[in-house]
Amino acid sequence: MLRDMTLGQYYPADSPIHRLDPRTKLIFTFFYMISLFLVKDYPGFIPAVFLFVLTVVLSKVPIKYILKGLKPILFIIFLTVFFNILIGTGEPLVKIGFIKITKSGIKRGVFIALRLILLMLGTSMMTFTTTPTKLTDAIESVLSPLKIIRIPVHEIAMMMSIALRFIPILLEETDRIIKAQQARGADFESGGLIKRAKAMIPIFVPLIISAFRRAFDLAMAMEARCYHGGNGRTRLNPMKYKARDYEAFFILIIYFAAIILLRKWRT
Repeated sequence: MLRDMTLGQYYPADSPIHRLDPRTKLIFTFFYMISLFLVKDYPGFIPAVFLFVLTVVLSKVPIKYILKGLKPILFIIFLTVFFNILIGTGEPLVKIGFIKITKSGIKRGVFIALRLILLMLGTSMMTFTTTPTKLTDAIESVLSPLKIIRIPVHEIAMMMSIALRFIPILLEETDRIIKAQQARGADFESGGLIKRAKAMIPIFVPLIISAFRRAFDLAMAMEARCYHGGNGRTRLNPMKYKARDYEAFFILIIYFAAIILLRKWRT
C-alpha cells in the first residue's frame, strides 16, 4: 500500500506538459480545483474529465502510474460515499432499522466520489510533471505580491517543497521499518482495533526519530551552504512564459467558460 502512494513524486518524461512553465501548471491546477466545486450535476464533469484525459495523453505519464495513487485514499472515498448514501432524502430503497438507502443518497454519494477522484488525480498531475525545485519557484513567484504585506512567501514555498520531498522518503522509511519489525516477529494484522493500534507503536517511534534526524541533517546542510532565506537570492534558470504557456492559458479560459455555461444551463 505504501508503495502505491505517488503523491509528491516526479515522473521524468519529455512531454509538452513537462515543458510548460511551472507557474502555468500551478495556476492551471488551482483553477481546475475551483471548477470541480462549481459543478452541480454529472454533465458538468464532462469538460473536467475531457481536460484530464487530454493532460494525461500529453504528459506521457502512464495511466497505471496515475491510478495507482488512488489506492491509499480508496477507504476515504468509500467512507464518504457511505455517509452520503445514509443522509439521502426521499423514498428509501432499502431500510434496515434506522439505516435507509435512497436513490438520491446513492446519486449524491457517487457524485462526491467522482469529484474527489478528479480532484486527487488532477492535482497529482502537477507533481508528476514538475520537479519540487521548480514547484517551489512557481509558488514563490505566484505568491510574490503577498510580500507587500510582509508575508514570508519564500519560506512558505520552501516548506511546501520540503514537505513534498519528504513524502516519498518517509513512505520508504515506513515500509522499511514495517518489514524490519515483521522480520522480528511483529504482527500488525491480527487482533482487535486496540491491539493493532498498540502494534503500530514500534513503527511510529523509529519513524518519528528518523524524521527528526533527517530534518536536523537538512537544517545543518542548509546552514553549511549559508542559506538565510530568499533575500538577495537569484535563480540559475529564470522562469519565462513562452508561446505554449499562453496556449495553455487559452485552453484554461475555454475550459472555465464551458464549466460556467454548463452550470447556468443546468440551473
